[in-house]
Amino acid sequence: MDLQLSMDKQELMNEELLKSRKAKKFNLWLGMIGMFMMFAALTSGFIVYTASGVDKGIKTILPYAFIYSTTVIVLSSISMHLAYKAVKANQISKQKTYLLITIVLGVVFFWLQVEAWSVLFHRGITFVNSNASQSFIYVFTGLHLAHIIAGILVLVRCYIGAMRKIALDNNIFRMELASIFWHFLGLLWIYIYVFLLLNQ
Repeated sequence: MDLQLSMDKQELMNEELLKSRKAKKFNLWLGMIGMFMMFAALTSGFIVYTASGVDKGIKTILPYAFIYSTTVIVLSSISMHLAYKAVKANQISKQKTYLLITIVLGVVFFWLQVEAWSVLFHRGITFVNSNASQSFIYVFTGLHLAHIIAGILVLVRCYIGAMRKIALDNNIFRMELASIFWHFLGLLWIYIYVFLLLNQ
C-alpha cells in the first residue's frame, strides 16, 4: 500500500514537472515571438521614415566591427549546439568547455558592438541627431545587445548548474531552453545586420 502511494506521488510529481517545463518552453517561444514582432515594427518604422525624403537614410558605411560581430555570433551558435549535444550525451566536461567558449564569444560580441558604436560616434553619428535613420542603428543594436546580456546570464546559470552537478534531466532541460534562446539571438542579429546592410 505504501509502495503504491509512493508510486502515485512520484507519478504526480512527474506530471507536474512536465507541465511546468511545457509552460516554461511556451513562455520562451512567446517571448521570442514578441521580440521578433518588436524588431519587425522597428524595421517598418525605419522604412517609413527613410521613404519620407531623399535626405533621410543611414548615409554611412556600417563599421567593420558589425561583420566581426556576425562571425562571432555564428561561431557562438556552433559552440552552443556542441554544448547541448554534449550534455545530451552526458559529457558534462565537454558541456562546460563549450559553454565557456560560448560565454566568452558572447562577451566578445558585446565588446565588438561597443567598438562599432565608438566608430559611429567618431564619425559624428550620435544617437540624438537630425537624421533619425542613424539613431535607428543604435536602437536596433542596443535592444539586441540588451537581449545578448540576458542570454549571457542564462548561459552563466547553465554553467553554474553544470559545475554544481545538477540532475542530468534538469541540466538537459536548462540547456535546451538556453540553446533555443541563443540561436534565436543569433538569427535576430543576422536579420538586423542584413537589414542595416541593405539600407546603408
